[in-house]
Amino acid sequence: MSDVTHIPVLLEEVLQNMVSVEDGQFVDATLGGGGHTYRILERYKQIRVIGIDADEVALTIAEEALREFKDRVTLVRGNFKNLKEILQGIGVSSIDGILFDLGTSTYQIMGKRGFSFNDDEALDMRMDIREELTAYDIVNCYRVDELATVLFEYGEEEKSRRIARAIVETRKKKPIETAKELADIVAKAKWRRGRIHPATKTFQAIRIETNHELESLKKGVESAVEVLNPKGRIGVISFHSLEDRMIKEFFRNSPALKRLTKKPLRPERKEILTNPRSRSAKLRVAEKQ
Repeated sequence: MSDVTHIPVLLEEVLQNMVSVEDGQFVDATLGGGGHTYRILERYKQIRVIGIDADEVALTIAEEALREFKDRVTLVRGNFKNLKEILQGIGVSSIDGILFDLGTSTYQIMGKRGFSFNDDEALDMRMDIREELTAYDIVNCYRVDELATVLFEYGEEEKSRRIARAIVETRKKKPIETAKELADIVAKAKWRRGRIHPATKTFQAIRIETNHELESLKKGVESAVEVLNPKGRIGVISFHSLEDRMIKEFFRNSPALKRLTKKPLRPERKEILTNPRSRSAKLRVAEKQ
C-alpha cells in the first residue's frame, strides 16, 4: 500500500460501520487511489469490491495498489450517477454496501488541472476529462449574475457579487487561464486573508458547477438505494455543508432507509493532526430496510 499517497479519511469509521455482510458485494463509488477498498478487502476476506472512478489516473494508481486482491476487485471507469448502468454492464444486479467519498483526491489536486490555488497549469477542474465543460469556460464565459449565483449557491460565498465583478473586469483585459490567476483575483477582491485561503469557497463552487456534483450525487444515492439488498448499507463522506445537508435530508426522508448515524461521524483529533484535509469530513450511514 506504500505506493498510495492519498490518505483515506474516516477509515476506521468506515470499516466499523459500512460492512453488514462479510461475504457480500461492496461498491466503492469514488475509488480514488483505493485506500478504503484496500483496507476493506484486507479486513474482510470474503468481500468482493467494485471500484468506480471517473478519473483515469486514479484508476491506474488503484489498480497497482490493489493488485494483491485482483481476484476480488473489479475496477470500472465511470461516474457514480450512472451506477445502475455501470453495474448492469458487469452483470451485477444488487449489492450489499456502497461508499461515496466526496472529497477531491490527492491525484486530482496534484494533477495540474486547476484544483489547487497555486496551480499554474490550465484552469480545468474536470474530474473526468471526457466531459466538455471546464472551469475555464465558467470563469471566462459566464455573465456576472451567473457567476455570482454559482459562487453564492455552491460556495456559500458572501462576497459572491464582488468576486464575480472582479473576475469579469479582469477577463476583459485577457482570459483567466490558470488556477493561480483566479485565486489571486479572488484574494484581492476579498481583501482579507485568514487561516483558510480566501479563494476556498470560490474554488469549491466552480468545481461543483464544472462537474455537476450535486445533481450527480442525487442520482447516485437514489440509484444506490434501488440496487441495495435488504440490510445493505450506504455511507457518504461529505466535506461541505451542501453535500451533508442533501444526504441528511435524503436519509431522513427515504422510506427505504433506516439511519444508523443520527449525527455524522467525525474524525478524531489524532486523524486531523496526521491528515489535516480530514478536518471537515462527515460520514453518514444508513441501512436498507
